[in-house]
Amino acid sequence: MPETVRDRRPRRARGRAAAAAAVLTVLSLNLTACNDDPQPNAAPSAGASKPGIDLKDIQAQLANMKNWNADDWEKFASQLGFKPEDFQAIKGYWDLGKLQTAQGVKPKEANAQQARTPSRAEVTFPTAIPARPEKHPYSPGTAVVGKIFMEISEKSYAECSGTVIADPQHPGKSNLVWTAAHCVHEGKGGTFFKKISFVPSYNKSGAASGNKKATFEQVAPFGVWAADAVRVTPYWTAEGGETGGPASQYDFAIMHVHNEDGGGKSLEETIGGSVPVWFNAQADAVPSLSAYGYPADTPFDGQELEHCDSGVKATVYGYDLSRPPMQSIGCTMTGGSSGGGWFAVQNKKVMLIGNTSVGNTQNTMLASPTLTDDARKMYEAFAQKLAK
Repeated sequence: MPETVRDRRPRRARGRAAAAAAVLTVLSLNLTACNDDPQPNAAPSAGASKPGIDLKDIQAQLANMKNWNADDWEKFASQLGFKPEDFQAIKGYWDLGKLQTAQGVKPKEANAQQARTPSRAEVTFPTAIPARPEKHPYSPGTAVVGKIFMEISEKSYAECSGTVIADPQHPGKSNLVWTAAHCVHEGKGGTFFKKISFVPSYNKSGAASGNKKATFEQVAPFGVWAADAVRVTPYWTAEGGETGGPASQYDFAIMHVHNEDGGGKSLEETIGGSVPVWFNAQADAVPSLSAYGYPADTPFDGQELEHCDSGVKATVYGYDLSRPPMQSIGCTMTGGSSGGGWFAVQNKKVMLIGNTSVGNTQNTMLASPTLTDDARKMYEAFAQKLAK
């Protein structure tokens, strides 16, 4: 696992603390319309191989993905087999008990021994940054962040974090949520989780904080939004595993959701906004950033929206040099923060630049895939197909 420097921090990093705070301030006020031997999924585990997908087909898909158009992405998604449950079957499934007993899905273990240049020996990872809870009631801007819940098996539930992103085909009316691939799909040999749903601004009022009794409406102030379509890359479905590795460099996913209450308003209209995605945001171009999520493992309890504000550029490392690298920051968030958004300011706008994918045993760092043109093409193709 990556080493972190606990006893010293460069002076220039201290000087950038204000810049990191600015990211938090903008997100809070404005809207634009795990361990060394991980059990990365506190509850999830690999499932049976998905029938109908041939290994040779997957290899061909990996080789050609960069050239895929919207029809190609749609074909892959149909082969992958995500089928949303019947509306009535999922409506009302997530009651208060299930929401509050779900286990946090842990970020994948960084597994730095497999990383290639820059390797563990060549990289000084950032100093751990203590996560800070968002003050209740959460500001309107943070409504774009929420919790993702999924059924792992009968009477077994897990949770991640996610972000409402802008939909280029439906400006101001987005129903898209960005998260980590390992929050929606088991990876190699597995399949999609069941009853995947998004709860924006979970526990906004703080009614459930400190083990207080709260109502369902208090913990889910904007309702529950069920996934009816999901996209991940063939890299994740072919290679995703129990530890960080080359597949982590494509550990991102997009969901399209609908309101379980059947309302006519979109998710974006309901919460008041969405966040655009800044693709190809390289570490050198992002002097400060903030990672948000709902960590659920000790010392956290999953009831609070937490954030780590980094005043230094992310540390870059990789597993496969032919793929976009990982970007790492110091952060003490734990399982449950997986999939949570990484935010930075570009042209005075808060933008999503990544999502929590990888962590370590000491809970001192998190890493995100770099969202390059491959991620952008998946996003644009998804939105294009949904528009028809």
